[in-house]
Amino acid sequence: MKLVTILGARPQFVKAATVSRALKKASLHEVIIHTGQHFDANMSQVFFDEMEIPTPDYNLEISGLNHGAMTGRMLEKIEEVLLVEKPDYVLVYGDTNSTLAGSLAASKLHIPVAHVEAGLRSYEMKMPEEINRILTDRISSTLFCPTVTAVKNLEAEGYKNFTCKIVLSGDVMLDAVQFYKSKIETHSTILEKENLVQQSFVLATLHRAENTNDPNRLREICTAFNEINSKVKVVLPLHPRTKTFLANENIRLHAHIIDPVGYFDMLALLKNCKMVLTDSGGLQKEAYFFEKFCITLRDQTEWIELLEADVNVLAGADKEKIVNLFDANFGKIIKLKEGLYGRGDAASLIADHFA
Repeated sequence: MKLVTILGARPQFVKAATVSRALKKASLHEVIIHTGQHFDANMSQVFFDEMEIPTPDYNLEISGLNHGAMTGRMLEKIEEVLLVEKPDYVLVYGDTNSTLAGSLAASKLHIPVAHVEAGLRSYEMKMPEEINRILTDRISSTLFCPTVTAVKNLEAEGYKNFTCKIVLSGDVMLDAVQFYKSKIETHSTILEKENLVQQSFVLATLHRAENTNDPNRLREICTAFNEINSKVKVVLPLHPRTKTFLANENIRLHAHIIDPVGYFDMLALLKNCKMVLTDSGGLQKEAYFFEKFCITLRDQTEWIELLEADVNVLAGADKEKIVNLFDANFGKIIKLKEGLYGRGDAASLIADHFA
């Protein structure tokens, strides 16, 4: 059995590493294609060595293009690799342009597609990620769902009538956190570097286009951060795009601003913070895995079960709502709900499917 795994962003590599270890243990042959979609200076050889992630067999170096051009170029180049490798399955993750291009290339060559993180829905069709995940699900042969909610989403869309297999695998991100969190102290010095040892702080991120590209939303969120920072330190790894928009709109941001951080540093910040404020999808779950209450700076989320468990709340970009939710929930202790994202064995369950 040969599988080709298609990845395009650092978070995908972290999650896929858990599955790669399980595939190797099951004696399955995996070939990894990195599309290059997200150029990340942190993804040096040191990144792969420290994270124990297999180095990609192919790097297509496709980035910096508009959505259509990027997806089309990836489709062309991935097809060339698939014609050479002739895999039994193509494995894709999440909802990036790389995910869609990989699944399209495979399906047009009649190679079965397996989609990890299938069935997620935000029901916001203005999000490119929503389009990517819906289309990828529809042309996949195997749908590995991280949650019961994801399974129900597919069933509601009629997937029981399609020629595919729906598998409740659990979330590979939980596998990743459990594998890497024991390595935080030996791989991260961010707390010492930023003088955060034994400091009370909240962790914030702000990068999603719906917030950064809208001056009104960006201003509201930053004003909320400024007010919260007057009460407790807001630590904000600032995305370069966000920094540019702040400068262009002359928006003042009072927070403990740091450069973008690597995975181990982010885990260290998560482990030691008091609360999370984010517009990221993945960080919502990681906050939960570290038992931190999360305020999500979006109007919707694909992680509905976190809202239902009362460990996450949507604040949109409303300054008053963000601050009021912070005041009401700061210091709140949350408990993990057993089995909400599986039991940390999603990668093994996925590998067993192919073994």
